Amino acid sequence: MAKVSMLFSFLLGLVLLSQAHGSGEKIGFYELRRGDFEMRVTNYGATVLSVVLPDRNGNLADVVLGYDSIKSYVNDTTYFGGLIGRVANRIGHAEFTLDGKTYKLPANDHGNTLHGGFKGFNNVIWTVTSYKRDSHITFHYNSYDNEQGFPGKLEVDVTYMLMDTNKLVVKMIAKAIDKDTPVNLAQHTYWNMRGHNTGDVLSHRVQIFASKITPVNKKLIPTGKLQSVQGTPYDFRRPKEVGKQIDDLPGLYDINFAVDRKSKKHLNKVAVVRDPVSGRQMELWSNQVGVQFYTSGMLNNTVGGKDGAVYKKHAGIALETQGFPDSVNHPNFPSQIVRPGQIYQHYMVYRFTAY
Repeated sequence: MAKVSMLFSFLLGLVLLSQAHGSGEKIGFYELRRGDFEMRVTNYGATVLSVVLPDRNGNLADVVLGYDSIKSYVNDTTYFGGLIGRVANRIGHAEFTLDGKTYKLPANDHGNTLHGGFKGFNNVIWTVTSYKRDSHITFHYNSYDNEQGFPGKLEVDVTYMLMDTNKLVVKMIAKAIDKDTPVNLAQHTYWNMRGHNTGDVLSHRVQIFASKITPVNKKLIPTGKLQSVQGTPYDFRRPKEVGKQIDDLPGLYDINFAVDRKSKKHLNKVAVVRDPVSGRQMELWSNQVGVQFYTSGMLNNTVGGKDGAVYKKHAGIALETQGFPDSVNHPNFPSQIVRPGQIYQHYMVYRFTAY
C-alpha cells in the first residue's frame, strides 16, 4: 500500500508540475524492464529515478538515490539522476571566449557556472520520441540560442536502453544547428550498490582506469595541468575501498580523472564498483576522455529521499563520464566545441553482475 501511495503522489506531482510549466509538454513517468532488471525514468530532466537489481542471493533492491516527489527534483541541488547540459561540471568565472567573442554565463557556483547554469538540461521537460517498455526510451530537447548564455541552437537526444538482462546503455547525441558551441553532456546518477537507503558507500570497492587527474583550485576549477595519481588518495588503478584514504583528502572525492583510453574510436573501460555485502557489481564503459568521481560528500541529511530515506554524507557514488571540466578555458584540454553540422556523441554502458 505504501508503494501505491508513493506512486500516486509522484504521478500527481507530475500532473501539477506539467500544468505549472505551461509549455504544452506533459511530464511523464516511464518504466523499462527485463526480468528482474527494472528502471524508472521521467522526461523531467531525462532523469533516472530508480534501478532495481538482484544481489548474489537474488534479493532485489533499488540502487539509485532519489526522491519520492517530483517537486523535490525541481528544487534539487544534488542533481540526482539528471541529464546534465549544455555543459556539465564547472566553467571558471562563468565565462568563455569562442571565435573572438566572450560569452557570459550564470554564476551559480561561487562565481563559476555549474552544470549548465541555473536551469540546465536536468530542469527542462524533454519530449519522448520513442518508447518500448522492454527495450528503450528516447528523449529529445531543442536548446535555443542563448539558453543560459550558450550560443546557438542545439538539438539533443538521450536514449536509455536495456540490453540482455544486465546492461544499461546510455546514448547522448547533440547536433549544433547554427553556431559553434561547447557541449559536454553527463549523466548524474548516484549509485549505492547495497541499496539506496542502506547507509554510506565507504566500504564499496572501486577501480578507476585512469593514471592521471585534472587537479583543481579551491573553487574546484581545473588548473589546466594533468597530475599523476601515483602516491595519492586518487590512485584507484587497483580496487580500493572508497573510505580507505578519504581522510587524507582536503574534503571529499570530487575530481575528474583522465581515462586511460586504449581506443579513441571504441568504448573504454572506465570503472568498476563492487559492494562486498550484497555482491552487486557495476562496470562502466564509455567513449569519453574523462570521468568525474564524486562520493556525495556534500550530502547532509537530505530529507525526503525515497521510501523515507535520509541520505547522509557519502550515501552514493556518482561516476560522470565527460569531457574535461572547464575545457573551454584551457586550450590544452580536449576540445568540447561542436560546429554546425557536427554531431556530439557520448556513449555509456553499465554492466551489472553479482559475485
